[in-house]
Amino acid sequence: MKLFPHAHATHPQWRMAAALVLAQLRAQMALPDFATSPTLALLYITDHYADDAQAILEHLSAELPEVTDWAGTVGVGVSANNVEYFDEPALCVMLCDLGPDQYRVFSGVAPLPASGRAAGAEGFVAHTALVHADAGTPELAGLIAEMADRTRSGYVFGGLAASRGASVQFSLGSGGNLRGQGAASGVFRGGLSGVAFGIDVGLISRVTQGAQPVDRERTVTAADGNLVLTLDDEPALDVLLRERVISLDQPEQAMPRLRATLVGLSPPLPPREGADETPAPRVRGQFGSEVLVRHLIGLDPGRRGVAIADVAPVGSRLAFCERNVQAARADLVRVCAEVREELEPEELSLSVATALSAPDVHAGPHPARRIAGAVYVSCSGRGGPHFGSPGAELNAVHRALGDVPLVGFFAGGEIAHHRLYGYTGVLTVFTMP
Repeated sequence: MKLFPHAHATHPQWRMAAALVLAQLRAQMALPDFATSPTLALLYITDHYADDAQAILEHLSAELPEVTDWAGTVGVGVSANNVEYFDEPALCVMLCDLGPDQYRVFSGVAPLPASGRAAGAEGFVAHTALVHADAGTPELAGLIAEMADRTRSGYVFGGLAASRGASVQFSLGSGGNLRGQGAASGVFRGGLSGVAFGIDVGLISRVTQGAQPVDRERTVTAADGNLVLTLDDEPALDVLLRERVISLDQPEQAMPRLRATLVGLSPPLPPREGADETPAPRVRGQFGSEVLVRHLIGLDPGRRGVAIADVAPVGSRLAFCERNVQAARADLVRVCAEVREELEPEELSLSVATALSAPDVHAGPHPARRIAGAVYVSCSGRGGPHFGSPGAELNAVHRALGDVPLVGFFAGGEIAHHRLYGYTGVLTVFTMP
């Protein structure tokens, strides 16, 4: 496996951006450290190009005939190593140096088989998958969990298409489609699509949270669907108003604080043997990957309840939270450091250790890091200047990982494990042997 060729460009006319991308890809494919004949491409476009998605795919696939499989989607922004294109016409491409027997492109007309079954005559079995989805798909959370069940690891990663126009997905596979589906164009609307990877494809994936708890966790003790009625047997609305210092008698002051308030949901704590009660969580800190951040969608003064954009079963844990730039930046640095630590060998020679700790992040990827390429899916609510300045989020990734091949997009929701997240970033790296 060699480094994955990758490219990105912005231009008001998609043909000019595509020409710039193709020139970058061809230049890298001529270098000895980069793959020369990859067959799988990841393509992400901003919604400025959404109406031209079919033409873009046809043009790029014609110019790169060696690439037989394509996957990707649209976002309000796209990203590459150390650069973000947010709310402007742009596209990015990464060509993955994987054998045809190591992956399968899937979609509604070329689905993955059920768990434990081989896909086709080659006997391919999915170990994990990159998933793109349409936010308007009914029962989406259940479909994501069902997709995870179709993999051996139970882990999928990716995000929801984010577009002010057409929510398109790219899925063009050399393996063909189901009988009776006719000829597929490779551009889809609705449902799920993506790429499944076999067990021999090395991946490391991490979730970084973008919200910070502003109150301690409480247990949901009564709920009715999306309406949380009591927290630790106290009316949920009373807890919210007290902890966030909100008075409904002053709506002009209350509304901004309510809009800024989110909830972090966690599954019930497992019972501990020999303990009468579970320890109280920290009041402030950083959410872990088990926490799902959701919006408040309403208040019920009559029942003293709080409505949230999810279902919180009795026994689950809930903490009020808010977006926090400093916490998001610190957590992003943490997950990047975890990836680097997992990749770097335990024992380093002096020359290798010096090279890895060198401050020159513009130096080429060091073989000790073993990163062939990376995909970063971030919430559209984190993109742009949210981190302090345009491009600051991807700059932080660049400082941590170095100049590695990377593409991604700003999504309407992020997918990791078997869940749908919000206000998070999902970093996944492809590792070399």
